Amino acid sequence: MQGFQVSGTRTGAAMKNWRNVALHTALAAGFMFLLQRYGLSATLESSLLWAIVFGGCAAGLAYSQANR
Repeated sequence: MQGFQVSGTRTGAAMKNWRNVALHTALAAGFMFLLQRYGLSATLESSLLWAIVFGGCAAGLAYSQANR
């Protein structure tokens, strides 16, 4: 019996790209939250809103770079 071999698929590379996009998003959102909350003494709601927006922008940028 021969082993199962898939040729032409890049599942490993795709998973690595998605992991990098998720990591980039989480780090950017965390950085923005900490900067807003403790660096600029903003309210919790404002800090969370900016973290979500900044994380979304970082996700879009990382996704576009991963698909080059």
